[in-house]
Amino acid sequence: MSKINLYFQTFRLRTLPLSMSSIVLGIMMAAVNGFFNLGVCILTVITTLFLQILCNIANELGDAQKGTDTADRQGPAYVLTSGALTEKDFYHLIYTFVALSCISGLILLWLASVNISGIYIWLMLALGTFAIVAAIFYTMGKRPYGYRGFGDISVFIFFGLLGTLGSYFLQAGNVELEIILPASACGLLSVGVLNVNNIRDMETDSKNRITIPILLGETKAKIYHTILIVGGQLCFVTYNIVKCETSLKAYMYLFMLPIFIFHIISVWKLSGKALDKQLPLLVISTLIECLAFGGSWMLLH
Repeated sequence: MSKINLYFQTFRLRTLPLSMSSIVLGIMMAAVNGFFNLGVCILTVITTLFLQILCNIANELGDAQKGTDTADRQGPAYVLTSGALTEKDFYHLIYTFVALSCISGLILLWLASVNISGIYIWLMLALGTFAIVAAIFYTMGKRPYGYRGFGDISVFIFFGLLGTLGSYFLQAGNVELEIILPASACGLLSVGVLNVNNIRDMETDSKNRITIPILLGETKAKIYHTILIVGGQLCFVTYNIVKCETSLKAYMYLFMLPIFIFHIISVWKLSGKALDKQLPLLVISTLIECLAFGGSWMLLH
């Protein structure tokens, strides 16, 4: 296999739709309220993809360095532990995607500056820097927060609140307070993806890592998972109620409910490696529901 193909494997392409969920949700909700800039939209998507790939590469390197990814791992095999790429290759990739994230992010802020006052530009710059640091030190460094039980809250913040509210703000220069509800919905569903991953990997993670499933045990972790998925649906519905919207068009996204019900039932039935197929299902379902939610509101306007 060529080195280019190996590099693409480190990107973990199947995870990328999840990072897009909160972004497209925020952009679509801003468009509903009359704010849309195509250039800002494109650069927001590009910057987010660079940050997610950076996180994936750093995550693989950090896990390998700490001995978490071994031959016993329940998920897909990674290229570093197979010896196909070296740690030096991974550091080069990290430096590359830090640079790409910075360049793309700065261009994004320049394009968005027509709608954003000076102090908020600095705030967005600080948040972008924070996102780069958080992406790297999720599993890397001496005290990675992903190994100390903080992965769930991190995913909720970055894949829910900051992703949705930030992309909305870059378009509009302000944020409608009620958007925190769909942002929370996306965050809860994204945490669900991490939780399935962590339930699957409980056996290998227990050696040197603290995750919510390890703290709770498998049964309670599945109860927690059910709460996450149901909570996400309730946040979407609550937004419609808060906005006093009774049109059936606003509830178009509920066609996804059977898929989420199937997912919850499957998680309760399966364990270990058998859970792996539930990860792409939940990732794609989250993206589709976010698109459908935003689309339902766009149809109303």
